[in-house]
Amino acid sequence: MTGLYIHVPFCARKCPYCDFYSLRFSRSAVDGFTEAAVRNIQSFKGRNIAADTVYFGGGTPSLLSCEQVSAILDAVRDCFELSDAEITLEANPCTADFDKLCGYRRAGVNRLSFGVQSADDSELLKLGRLHNSERAQRAVEDAVKAGFENISCDLMLGTPGQTRQSLKNSVDTLTRLPIQHISAYMLRIEQGTPYDNEKIRNDIVDDELVSQMYLDTVEKLGASGFEQYEISNFAKAGFESRHNMKYWTGEDYIGIGPSAHSLFGARRYFCPSDLESFLSEPVQQSVTEDDDPDRLEEYVMLGLRLTKGISLQRLTELGVSDLSGFDKMTRLLEKAGLCVAQGDSVRLTPQGFLVSNAVIAELISSL
Repeated sequence: MTGLYIHVPFCARKCPYCDFYSLRFSRSAVDGFTEAAVRNIQSFKGRNIAADTVYFGGGTPSLLSCEQVSAILDAVRDCFELSDAEITLEANPCTADFDKLCGYRRAGVNRLSFGVQSADDSELLKLGRLHNSERAQRAVEDAVKAGFENISCDLMLGTPGQTRQSLKNSVDTLTRLPIQHISAYMLRIEQGTPYDNEKIRNDIVDDELVSQMYLDTVEKLGASGFEQYEISNFAKAGFESRHNMKYWTGEDYIGIGPSAHSLFGARRYFCPSDLESFLSEPVQQSVTEDDDPDRLEEYVMLGLRLTKGISLQRLTELGVSDLSGFDKMTRLLEKAGLCVAQGDSVRLTPQGFLVSNAVIAELISSL
């Protein structure tokens, strides 16, 4: 089935490390965005597209009112064949109080993803976050009271001033909360962001330490019942993100909103990062990235992000007639502790995930 992604391009204040497309919140712009999102969803009516995930990302989707989220989801239900859907909304702990969370639940949202990032107040301050640890924990507790049973929290690794002990404390704090999913991302300095300067580069932890932090986190989360299923994602049994799995398994998804990407009808395309155009056009612009994606390369590149890895049989089905070079490379990587070849599958180890770009490139070149 297809997934729907709604990009909500508004923030109360943009975080200094973020390069996602977002603008400062204004009520009139959000009203116009809601109308445009509904209009674009309605453009799919009558096409009999079955969908089973909806994901509100951003930006800060929790700046939308309950009524706006409800209007968008009503349009989705009217225009798509929605079946047993996972409906996720990303939320900033500062913009999601108990009453608003109750309203989101009534609108049909059944999964929340909180941008917690750290349980250390000094780290949160350096990250430019508007909440503190106590507010983040209260937001999770309010979500449970509002009826949510599927809650995720984001955690950042390698941030300015972070230590192995402070990260351990953050992991301990999150795993004690009534949540089912954790996304643990290593900080990347993105070009053109406020973090793109020497002062920040000198303040963040070095590669060796952040690698150890990652391995510490994988081990600690696993011991706490959060099994790793993707490079940066951990879940209790049955709570893997169904929507994000579509990205990694090559399933169709449709993006609505400025900067939203899509893979639909064997074509990759995106909507330009231009709110004004999105608001004014009857249907959002569609810029083709690839009208004939390389299915083999994408299968290897995306599949190796998952802990279950890839299937040799699937490689054969995608046209690989000679696996000898791939087998040789796999054995070399396995000796280095970077992957595991077992039966029909090849998967990366946590150490392999740390250098996944290089490992995946080697495996693709061997095919």
